[in-house]
Amino acid sequence: MKNLDNIDLINSKNFDSTALEIFKYQFQNNEIYKKYCEQLNVKVETINSINKIPFLPISFFKTTEVLSTKNEIEKVFISSGTTGNESYHHISDLKLYEKSIKLCFNNHYGNSSNYAFLGVTPKPMEKPNSSLIYMIDYLIKNSVYNESSFCENADELNDKSLFFEKNNIKYIIYGLSYALLDLLEKSSFSFKKAIIVETGGMKGKRKEISKKELHKLFASGFGTKKINSEYGMTELLSQSYSNSDLNFKTPKTKKLLIRDINDPFKLSNFGRGPINIIDLSNINSCSFIATDDYGLIKQNGFELLGRLDESDLRGCNQMLIQY
Repeated sequence: MKNLDNIDLINSKNFDSTALEIFKYQFQNNEIYKKYCEQLNVKVETINSINKIPFLPISFFKTTEVLSTKNEIEKVFISSGTTGNESYHHISDLKLYEKSIKLCFNNHYGNSSNYAFLGVTPKPMEKPNSSLIYMIDYLIKNSVYNESSFCENADELNDKSLFFEKNNIKYIIYGLSYALLDLLEKSSFSFKKAIIVETGGMKGKRKEISKKELHKLFASGFGTKKINSEYGMTELLSQSYSNSDLNFKTPKTKKLLIRDINDPFKLSNFGRGPINIIDLSNINSCSFIATDDYGLIKQNGFELLGRLDESDLRGCNQMLIQY
């Protein structure tokens, strides 16, 4: 492996060639992915563009260890499992994940050292296997502002936010959607300088509502127009962020493709449909994932439109194989 995990060197000019190198590496070193490719009769020498690379259905993370390395596992991230069927991502290099966290943040917001961070989520000790909580904890611990922290209640959030506002410190509040709504039911806030980053989903705690409606509630309740979103998942080490326009941008390590709903091997660079993701930070697991998310890829970013239901997945069922 030619130092393929040096994600700082990835850019638009070398993304495709790096992705092809990683495909070859993972084909040789990832037993699950190799078997999947072989069942599709894929020949490595015929893969000469990223659109020809096979994408592993994300459901494999629920049933198998998806690994491209024999190095010792440092941590296992586990999804929230609101449907009772969790995904597991075995991490052999936490430093690589931390590097990806910083790269993805800096790509959207600029240098993370210029910000303070507050978390309206469970603390790491409460959710030790959450990749999202690990990300927020990493940003808090590496903040130059000692006031950065997880907030247990509305008073703590209010006090620390007003301190940042008064001292003209740029700050970001990461919050689970249901946790932010819980706070708004108890208190009202006026955080004119805050950037609120909702991290998606009600996790079964509340009825799901549209992003547009959710952002409207947050803007009114927190007193700021800067309501952003983070798009990440247990199975991926790279995150995407959107501004208030709900248009997500991808970092340098990540690329999205759209697959045809009836032909999962037909891919497009733009359009509407199920999302495939190339995440080059996933060098030690699998960088080519066919997700269950539905979206719209445009020239200047992408929108999330929802999740696929069972009927939508009919065209993907043929991809699943048993071990």
